Amino acid sequence: MTLKTAIAEFLLHCKFEKNLSPKTLKAYEIDLTQLHKFLNLKNLVIDISKEDLKSYLVSLSSLKPKSIKRKVATMKALFNYLEYEDKIVANPFRKIRIKIKEPQTLRGVLELREVIKILKLSYQNRSIIKDKSSYAYFESVRNIVVLELLFSTGARVSEIADIKSECVNLRSGTIIIKGKGNKERIIQICNAETLFILQEYFNLCKDYKPKPTNWFLLNRFNNKLSDQSIRAIVHNICTKAEIPRPITPHIFRHTFATLLLERDVDIRYIQALLGHSSITTTQIYTHVTRRRQRQILASKHPRKNFLMVPA
Repeated sequence: MTLKTAIAEFLLHCKFEKNLSPKTLKAYEIDLTQLHKFLNLKNLVIDISKEDLKSYLVSLSSLKPKSIKRKVATMKALFNYLEYEDKIVANPFRKIRIKIKEPQTLRGVLELREVIKILKLSYQNRSIIKDKSSYAYFESVRNIVVLELLFSTGARVSEIADIKSECVNLRSGTIIIKGKGNKERIIQICNAETLFILQEYFNLCKDYKPKPTNWFLLNRFNNKLSDQSIRAIVHNICTKAEIPRPITPHIFRHTFATLLLERDVDIRYIQALLGHSSITTTQIYTHVTRRRQRQILASKHPRKNFLMVPA
């Protein structure tokens, strides 16, 4: 079996047996195409040795640790599949020890006052549009819904874009989020104002949808609102709100987790809300902001309870 054939079989296995998402499949295809190009002198998978893989890893050394980890994980998945299916005698990765240290950094968090400023501006944009039957009004309400969902659920941008109407239950105030690996989690929307704007958007959709569609967030052509469009919505409103740094949807996710932690919410609850399979991923949010650190030490440190010099 050639490497090209093995990759094709593996991708079919991932698509139809493992039921991986299109984005994951695309990433696998990109990574394995790159591997195939590097090993183009090797025709049979049985001939691929750990020395070949080590050489390939060296060629990846200029990439960011996160990218290298993804490509290594993809290769391991391929060779594990080939070994399991008896296409190769032994997995060449078994005798390679790889340790890639990825820095745990948090790109940015919005302060609560900034979130309030962003939401306030988006609501003001809606209030100045008098014609409630216009697309401009529909768009303004939809943009508020995008921002409210990002902040209320802590979901990834792709998860927000993939919400279907059937997954939103306004009576119970719940939204079903489909995360990585098609794992579902239910997020409760508890804020009355957020529920009200969701209801208004639902009502507008009934009149706006010229043809049946199951996607919750729609663009002007009645199609699914893309990830990129959501990023553009966030960028535009944050620019108008004069937030002095670039803001992405993922920063809303960081903010969601950080603000909950600062209010003493157990990290395991936050793990479940974010859809992290490992608590280690969630622990990146256990950093303490300087402001919060000052508050904690000023109010909780035992040194504040005694004096060395009488007043």
